[in-house]
Amino acid sequence: MTIVDGMRQEEIWDVETAQRYDTPGTGMFAPEVLEPTVDRLAELAGDGRALEFAIGTGRVAVPLAERGVPVTGIELSPPMIDQLRTKADEATIPVIVGDMATAAAPGTYTLVYLVFNTISNLLTQAEQVACFRNAARHLAPGGRFVIELWVPELRKLPPGQQATVFHCEPGYIGLDTYDLLRQHVVSHHFRFDESREARLFRSPHRYIWPAELDLMAQLAGFALESRHADWAGADFTAESRSHVSVYRIPPGR
Repeated sequence: MTIVDGMRQEEIWDVETAQRYDTPGTGMFAPEVLEPTVDRLAELAGDGRALEFAIGTGRVAVPLAERGVPVTGIELSPPMIDQLRTKADEATIPVIVGDMATAAAPGTYTLVYLVFNTISNLLTQAEQVACFRNAARHLAPGGRFVIELWVPELRKLPPGQQATVFHCEPGYIGLDTYDLLRQHVVSHHFRFDESREARLFRSPHRYIWPAELDLMAQLAGFALESRHADWAGADFTAESRSHVSVYRIPPGR
């Protein structure tokens, strides 16, 4: 697997990170963030089964399963799966340990989904294309692949600089550093309090423009069905910071 700034994905998502990942009721676990996500995915799954790539600690999978949607997951990090197991057992949410670009789950699904920018954890274009093809292999004819992804903020990059601040609030600063040649970005998450110490978590990504994502989908046999700025269905515009894109395998495949 590709290494960026000395970081491997399987080393980043370790026991310490998994144990600190869940923030019940706040951040990406806040009801106003999570409920529209689960609503939309349940609608898209219909009466079928769902497969989550990079299921993590089950932030989305657990409430989706509670809605009555059968959910299976693929996850690279055993510590993240261990954290998931504190909420749901293997019989409730089966998980296959492996890379979302290559690992296979049993059976076929009406929905495969990737949330919270996770496709960018694959650090080469080839791996990202393989992820689309892996989704296609798991889907029944007419099935959908849903991706939530941020839009690269290169317009905010000052001339001659390599970094942008993507979020700032009391106790937290988020900073992205860009490698424009390789299309890589490293997200730096600084958390601090009144002391003189700060805690840093870093994660590498390969950023993808929406048009490039659409081409990856075409290579895997998908067609773009819809794109919105969020899970609630807001219009996607040139100013949108992220998007939820729904790709579909033709029903007559």
